[in-house]
Amino acid sequence: MNTLISPLQLLKLAFREGEYLPPETFGEADIAAAEQRYIVPVIGPELHEKLLAGNYNDFRDEYLAAPLALFTRLALQPRLDIRTGQCGTTAPKSSWSQPADDEALLRHRHALRCEARTLLRRASDYLENHRDEFPEYLPEKNILKRCTTDGGFVQIR
Repeated sequence: MNTLISPLQLLKLAFREGEYLPPETFGEADIAAAEQRYIVPVIGPELHEKLLAGNYNDFRDEYLAAPLALFTRLALQPRLDIRTGQCGTTAPKSSWSQPADDEALLRHRHALRCEARTLLRRASDYLENHRDEFPEYLPEKNILKRCTTDGGFVQIR
């Protein structure tokens, strides 16, 4: 499967030092799903295909890698907060740690979403300001140019 970032890049960009996860925790399918849900509606399928083919590597690395990693983590986080095994689904707990409460989990997901959206808007703005460098980019297909939610308000453009 071809994705804009690798699982190793996801680990480096979306998780802080000390948040160790085994490499098999997520895969390219998780990244591909986040690309389709969050990145392609902004950049368009034509530019996405060019990026997958290896074009515009600087733009991909500088503007798309971080928001893609954060959106992938956002999608994965509920799965990371619980464990599934022979005893069913459980929350991890040990003598030195306990699961976060619901409010902490919500705040964490909100912070991830805000950071990812801000970085994706940054990428969108870059595309808008450098249209001549990206002939495959079609501004009318950019969902952020049609509708956004900022501060709880829906803005139709």
